[in-house]
Amino acid sequence: MVAETLTRDETSVAQQAQASSVLSESRKRWSLLVLLFAAMLISYAHRSALSVAVGARSSSMSADLHLSEASIGLLLSGFFWIYAFMQLPAGWLVDRFGVKRAYSLGFLFWSLTSALTGFANSFATLLGMRIALGAGQAISFPASSRAVANWFPQRERGTVTGIYLTGVRLGTALISLVGGVFLARYSWKLFFVIIGLLPLIWLLPWWMFLKRWEPTVPSGTKDNSNQISFWSSLALLKRRSVFGIFLGFFAYDYAWFVFITWLPRYLTKERAFTDSEMAIYSAAPFVLMSAIIVASGLLSDWFVRTGREERFVRKIFILVGLAVGCLIVPAGIVGDKMTAVWLLTISLCGLGICSPNTWTLTQAVCHKKIVGSVSGIQNFGGNLGGILAPALTGFIVHATHSFALALGLVGVVLVIGMLAYWFLIHEPVEIAENE
Repeated sequence: MVAETLTRDETSVAQQAQASSVLSESRKRWSLLVLLFAAMLISYAHRSALSVAVGARSSSMSADLHLSEASIGLLLSGFFWIYAFMQLPAGWLVDRFGVKRAYSLGFLFWSLTSALTGFANSFATLLGMRIALGAGQAISFPASSRAVANWFPQRERGTVTGIYLTGVRLGTALISLVGGVFLARYSWKLFFVIIGLLPLIWLLPWWMFLKRWEPTVPSGTKDNSNQISFWSSLALLKRRSVFGIFLGFFAYDYAWFVFITWLPRYLTKERAFTDSEMAIYSAAPFVLMSAIIVASGLLSDWFVRTGREERFVRKIFILVGLAVGCLIVPAGIVGDKMTAVWLLTISLCGLGICSPNTWTLTQAVCHKKIVGSVSGIQNFGGNLGGILAPALTGFIVHATHSFALALGLVGVVLVIGMLAYWFLIHEPVEIAENE
């Protein structure tokens, strides 16, 4: 009986591996890319919805729930409290239960949470919804990465990753544009209910598509040949290059999260834009950033193909991008509001220059066996910035009644990131076989 079970499991695994191989060479894999892009767009639309709802001048959300700038900052950062620490467990869930089931459950949970936000009647309830949203969305990046590894050939993974990552920026832009227009006419409660329930349509094509291709692992079977222990992966943070990756990405994400959480309210409160103007000027920079991300990835790859040393190329692109990002500092000081918008747009495009190269630098520095672990450390560092940036920005604005000091702090953090990338990341990160 045991032998029969093992034979059946081995046959199943072989059949699933063959199915994955067939999909990787089929045109149908591009349908999967569309689904991954759509899910990432929806994820960031839900994530950014609160920023739009409290930033719109016509929205009564802040008044209805008695939200101050400091409490808004806590709400915006609350998403990341559990999201950051769920990265490793979420990756395990994807590996254990498969991409189809793990992503489906996470997507369903966070969409319903977003819809329930429309029924929040207090700061505490709203904070609970934000924390729950973060728990659900922790699945998105591990599941997307595993889907690309499963069903796309190696020669396409960089391109595919870059494309679905544009959903991050376009989702932020879309919710700013649609939200600004919607909230000028309807209530914030209806806004959250609709954006939470409508995207559930995505689950049907996702489930139907992967029903054929999902490599379900039989219970009781596992493959540890390419894994290191959890404690060994944490110990990688002691390596100089890994710490540089951790600190540098913290700086990048600190700036990024200030943009996606506070830009709508900055435009209406500090620069006195109307809701319609806010919708346009908070959406357009993210669209332009998406184009810059693709161009940066293509150009940096071209330099590598011409024979330049990859780590040096990636670091230069990151340093240039972070330096351009520092234009956020004068954006908070200049008197003319359109000049401020242009400076913020260029600053955000600087982060776009960095974006694809932060991840490819990690791959260039680390042994293939530990790229996943170091990427987890990198994303954990970034999300610590996500926890700190919205709350600290809110407290500074509350105390000073201005965004100038808060945006100036972003510039300081970006300089620290530049120093980390340049001075700390040099040696390749290897791992001994016994680890």
